[in-house]
Amino acid sequence: MSTSWLINTLLGAVLLPPLNMLLLCGLGLALRRRWPRLGMGLAVFALLVLALLSTRPGALLLAGPLESRYPALSLPYQGDAQAIVVLGGGRLANAPEYDHQDAPSSPTLRRMRYAATLQRVTGLPVLVTGGQPDGAHESEAAIMARGLRDEFGVPVKWVEGGSDNTAENARHSADMLTKENIRHVLLVTDAMHMPRSVQIFERAGLQITPAPTAFYTVTPVLPSDFIPRTGWLVQSSYALHEWIGILWYQLRYRNGV
Repeated sequence: MSTSWLINTLLGAVLLPPLNMLLLCGLGLALRRRWPRLGMGLAVFALLVLALLSTRPGALLLAGPLESRYPALSLPYQGDAQAIVVLGGGRLANAPEYDHQDAPSSPTLRRMRYAATLQRVTGLPVLVTGGQPDGAHESEAAIMARGLRDEFGVPVKWVEGGSDNTAENARHSADMLTKENIRHVLLVTDAMHMPRSVQIFERAGLQITPAPTAFYTVTPVLPSDFIPRTGWLVQSSYALHEWIGILWYQLRYRNGV
């Protein structure tokens, strides 16, 4: 198991909802003894923010600016990209319906499906990237390559399975591609993840044409969307994770990856 992955997971749990707001609420309750108004105000504020982030309008506040940064790619693609790079997005470990092999998670499967569409339209070679930071016996890239070949009938030319995060995805992918004089790629990942991915892949020296998938903010808001639900809290947490990641990459990788 990667130490950096474990640290990031623990930090994420503290900084992202729901735990961050629950901790803030707990702090407010602890402060009530000495500063009743301040403590109660802080606790109520935390619960209200948590409720807001559990609604679709609340999630849109965080996710909307990320997803609008790069629109969907127009098909058929007419540009001069030389390859398709697909980022891993997690796994389903020990899936019993697949003879206990690890299988792609829902985010990974969405990226694979869109990459398969792009490959059929363009004929470009595919690189899949994603390691095993959680200590699994098989990399996400290997899982994606198997799925693309067996389930989508799409060949995979490069399998980059040594990276633990998006910055390493960029660095290792760039190393593999530039050795074959490939500089311009179609980058496939979630629309919310795309701004951070483009930022770090360009710093690794590649020219990027974004090919985002999995848009959550394009449909109109309905009255029922104001009811707090777990799914919208998940999207709010995902979006906040990306905003924190963008800020961190700007500070950490100012001079390249």
